Amino acid sequence: MNIRSTLQTLNLEVQDVLHNNILSFWLKMQDKEHGGYYGQMRGDGTLVKNANKGGILNARILWSFSSAYRVTKRQEYLDAATVARDYILNHFVDKVYGGTYWELDCNGNPLDTKKQFYALGFMVYGFAEYFRATGDEESLRTALKLYDDIEAHSFDKAQNGYIEACTREFGVIADMRLSDLDANYPKSQNTHLHIMEPYTNLYRALIERQMDGYDDYRKRIETSLRNLIDIFCNTILNPITHHLDLFFNMDWTRGVDGAESYGHDIECSWLLHEAALVIGDKELIAKVEPIVRLVASASEKGLNADGSMTHEANPVTNYIDADRHWWVQAETVVGFMNIYQHFNDEKALSVALRCWEYIKHNLVDRELGEWYWSRDPERNINRTDDHAGFWKCPYHNSRMCLELIERTSRLLP
Repeated sequence: MNIRSTLQTLNLEVQDVLHNNILSFWLKMQDKEHGGYYGQMRGDGTLVKNANKGGILNARILWSFSSAYRVTKRQEYLDAATVARDYILNHFVDKVYGGTYWELDCNGNPLDTKKQFYALGFMVYGFAEYFRATGDEESLRTALKLYDDIEAHSFDKAQNGYIEACTREFGVIADMRLSDLDANYPKSQNTHLHIMEPYTNLYRALIERQMDGYDDYRKRIETSLRNLIDIFCNTILNPITHHLDLFFNMDWTRGVDGAESYGHDIECSWLLHEAALVIGDKELIAKVEPIVRLVASASEKGLNADGSMTHEANPVTNYIDADRHWWVQAETVVGFMNIYQHFNDEKALSVALRCWEYIKHNLVDRELGEWYWSRDPERNINRTDDHAGFWKCPYHNSRMCLELIERTSRLLP
């Protein structure tokens, strides 16, 4: 393999998919009548103009266009990011109790007002990225206020970690599930992962610009981030299998589910590494890097002969979801590229490249734009799940492209 030539080709290919397949699609999803972005396009391509608008979708749109503008400086991406930023500030932010709503109707009115901290984390992620891209201090202040909300109402001061959800007023809520597919536990790997991820971005935003008056926040966020890294390394990581266990009780006893999520394993491997690298503490990096490699290696259990990654499996019940979900493939490419970049592991590069070949030929929708939700092992396209919607967002795939653009640029002399 001519690695230089391969990386150059990869860089050009992901730029093409980013601009001409993913973001071009989402630019057309702007809701000119009600503001913001449409909430749904079905798997068959039907646009649902009166669909409800989810907080996660809108936060991820904000992150995606902000990051794309930061990397490429294309004005249309800044304009699109600003549409998302303004809509969130005007409609999703709860100006009475703090935090952000879970769901709005198509007109921007609050529909589900619970505070799901996974969603607040993505709001932090998006506003921090808009600040990184533009220097907009209102976005920074919003991200910091949401950080405060998470720390005040989600952080478990008695037993550590973060709970899943509260009522609008930050009271106790019986059903903490992130989705109907999740078990109802008060703590989860998924929410901790997507609190660590935005805290990393917020901390990076503060140290990049070194603005006066934010020293206390820098120190507090670093403390929070170090604690999250410790939770992953010493509690969420299964010491026997090196997979990430998924659900936990308040006292951190493990849920009985036993499922293995290969997409979350490989995603966590690089996000955990990123968190340590952004802090920049050599001792912390030395502690984290062996775990990064163990988790990435454990995820290889889900690799398929066609280069793709299986979604998840449960060795206790013999259940396997063998569908090739779009987000799992995107994280597989980034995770193994990260292993190659930092550990010079050419086998990991081959895994990333083979998965990218699978994505190109099986998931990129050349007609509608964006990617299919998934294909099954026989390569039948999933048209039942959304093409765009509450959970189908320009985040995993646009981030994969942006990560590869930046990483291959650094690797090429």
